[in-house]
Amino acid sequence: MRFPIVIQGGMGVAVSDWRLAKAVASAGQLGVVSGTGINVVLARRLQEGDRDGAMRRALAQFPIAGYVERILERYFIEGGKPADQPYKAVPMYTAVPSAEWQILNVVAAFVEVFLAKEGHAGVVGINLLEKVQMPNLSALYGAMLADVDYVLMGAGIPREIPGVLDQFAVGEAASLNIYVEQAGADDKLVVHFDPREMFDNPPASLKRPEFLAIIASNTLAIALAKKATGKVNGFIVEGPTAGGHNAPPRGQAVFNERGEPVYGQRDVVDLVKLQDLGLPFWLAGSYGSPERLAEALASGAVGIQVGTAFALSNDSGFSPEIRQSLLTDIANDSLNIYTDALASPTGFPFKVAELNTTLALEPTYKERPRICDLGYLRVAYPREDGTMGFRCPAEPVDQYVKKGGDINDTTGRKCLCNALFANIGMPQQRKEYTEQALVTLGDDIKTVSALLELHPQGFSAVDVLEYLLAAVPQQ
Repeated sequence: MRFPIVIQGGMGVAVSDWRLAKAVASAGQLGVVSGTGINVVLARRLQEGDRDGAMRRALAQFPIAGYVERILERYFIEGGKPADQPYKAVPMYTAVPSAEWQILNVVAAFVEVFLAKEGHAGVVGINLLEKVQMPNLSALYGAMLADVDYVLMGAGIPREIPGVLDQFAVGEAASLNIYVEQAGADDKLVVHFDPREMFDNPPASLKRPEFLAIIASNTLAIALAKKATGKVNGFIVEGPTAGGHNAPPRGQAVFNERGEPVYGQRDVVDLVKLQDLGLPFWLAGSYGSPERLAEALASGAVGIQVGTAFALSNDSGFSPEIRQSLLTDIANDSLNIYTDALASPTGFPFKVAELNTTLALEPTYKERPRICDLGYLRVAYPREDGTMGFRCPAEPVDQYVKKGGDINDTTGRKCLCNALFANIGMPQQRKEYTEQALVTLGDDIKTVSALLELHPQGFSAVDVLEYLLAAVPQQ
């Protein structure tokens, strides 16, 4: 099997959208769409009027009849909603997600993958987060309906996902154990997805995609290779300089003068030991340059995963205003990127690139009332009556504490869900304010600077690939 040399990182929400993934896949490498919040992405695109018709073109290809019409009736607005009006809300998931919620998620994942794969013979993957568990079953099924080639997952230990792919591939139901905070011996939450119960006449079989686990330690790689519920097909080794969520440092927490977690030798993956597992692997986190690609190949890696350069290409889902602001700051050598130990409700360190409008600026963020109306980073907890609830350290403090949460966990937390939608030009409109952006990029922006020297007016995803692969012999 021929593996891609370059994997385009799956950056959410919809920064790695279908257009970016399609551009990369069409050029012969692995294009990846983000599956995070994909149901809200589809709903908001439809409310904006789907002006190029791409959403409706893909919806028309959904292979199971009788479900798309309801979604269009609920969310599509001919000509688009007024700019100053809020988006219609997509209900948040519950411990037993409604059929309507799951179907929207299935269809949305199908649409994103279908459009990324349309019109070429390249390979496309979908990136999901183990930390956002509840939507994963329905998103995986939707992606597989669109013949997705790869599934990439990190931000946790995705031990059960390979088995889920196996079950869906033969048309059977799958289950997923959901993490429950402060769980007692009897406090369990298991979600199920049965295509035969959800849909009339679903396909009897689907292609089983390759599964790549995103890992930051040899221990995790070994555990997944030996104890996953199905076959793990490879690993993406992601270092702490990568954008988005980073794995916490191993051992006792130490912070530098900027309040960033300090990583040490224990956080370095032993690539020699990793090779002993006999599975292909890619290196990520400051590997986005021709020199680092050559270094990765020499170390035994199949290739690299690159996020930041693709995120700042003209093909990504970033709003043009945010992209240009970031590129200007990079060109002026004035962009500050730091690892915020508190921002993410997940508790994982989160890489932040500061903008004048970013929520990372504490005075700006403190003016925002705490609202949790998307809820992807909520965690399940047991209620006294035996049912399961959900809470998020970024929700209103009194609500979080009332649900049994520790008030200390709320310090510095930011609503990533709403902020990430603002990044792609879909901020929710409130009565008194508009949700602001919070941008994440990797530490290493040298490649972006080099690309700007070659393409001062901006660069495409293909430009990124040509730059990275210039010294690699043609395969």
